Amino acid sequence: MTLKTLEKSLELLELFTKERTSWGVREIAKELDINHTTIYRILTTFEQKGYLIQDHETKKYELGMKLWEFGQLVEDKLGISEYIYPIMKTVSEQTGETIFLTWLNEMECVHVEMAESSQSIKFSVSVGSRTPLHAGASNTVIMAHLPRALQEEVIEKGLTSLTEHTVVEKESLYKKLDEIKKRGWCFSVGEFADEVFGLAVPLFNKRKEIVGSMTIAGPITRTPEGEQLLVMLSALQEGQREVQHYLDKYNLSYV
Repeated sequence: MTLKTLEKSLELLELFTKERTSWGVREIAKELDINHTTIYRILTTFEQKGYLIQDHETKKYELGMKLWEFGQLVEDKLGISEYIYPIMKTVSEQTGETIFLTWLNEMECVHVEMAESSQSIKFSVSVGSRTPLHAGASNTVIMAHLPRALQEEVIEKGLTSLTEHTVVEKESLYKKLDEIKKRGWCFSVGEFADEVFGLAVPLFNKRKEIVGSMTIAGPITRTPEGEQLLVMLSALQEGQREVQHYLDKYNLSYV
């Protein structure tokens, strides 16, 4: 397999997202601008190895169990289920809101774990979903701790307004990022989704490089203010210290 074919094969896998879980041969060929024969050959190889499966009725392809196995290896490496999730669950019980863990990956944010609120009305995220760095507390607290050159790289690629509260003007965003970094946490209301608030703290590897964040999120009707916000932040920061201790101990870095 040539490097170019390998690159196209990986691009093919990246087409499968939460929003679109199945693809046909012609659809992939059109999306990647590659002839059907090459696409079919790649798909057949992936299917034989267990990375993809084909629905015999629709003839479309979906992700296979082999990728799930790799996902489990990554989760085991991070110790999410064994160590980090219990910390998140404790913070969720203390605050009454959903807690989720976000990781930096290829200049995007990936939500890797969630401890869901027990309340009937709550906010939840799709584990495995990717979101942009510039919007929402969980993401901007990560972006705030990136080197300026990488921040500029993100901005130059273009910023999308997810709501009317999303900051997309360059200088305003730089100012916001500087304030977040100085403060050490980020609070947003309606920035990523109209009816949601978020309170996030950063997580670092042993070299003090930003790797992710931990976030409290809930419906806008329960947006904390004043003393309530400080109590919530205190619980989150205690969880942050415990997770950070684990990351430092095992020298975990980028996923």
